[in-house]
Amino acid sequence: MSKSDLKARPIFHRKLDSIKAHLTIVFVALAIARFVEDKTNISIRKFIQKLRVIQTGVVTIEGKKYQTQPSIPSDIQQLISKLGGH
Repeated sequence: MSKSDLKARPIFHRKLDSIKAHLTIVFVALAIARFVEDKTNISIRKFIQKLRVIQTGVVTIEGKKYQTQPSIPSDIQQLISKLGGH
């Protein structure tokens, strides 16, 4: 895995709190990516590519907003269930 897999870019911090916060976020992202890879047996890159097809939106009808439910393909539902999802 590389920073490009997470669409990360160089960050320049000067304050210790900012550096610690940035490192915490990076390590948490890495831990989540490893968890996903271990549970699904596919790379985080492939996992993200598969999830990109899921879309949702908001429809406004006569001034009232409705959240649309995404259509999730069965292969993606199986991946999600491997992560402990329903």
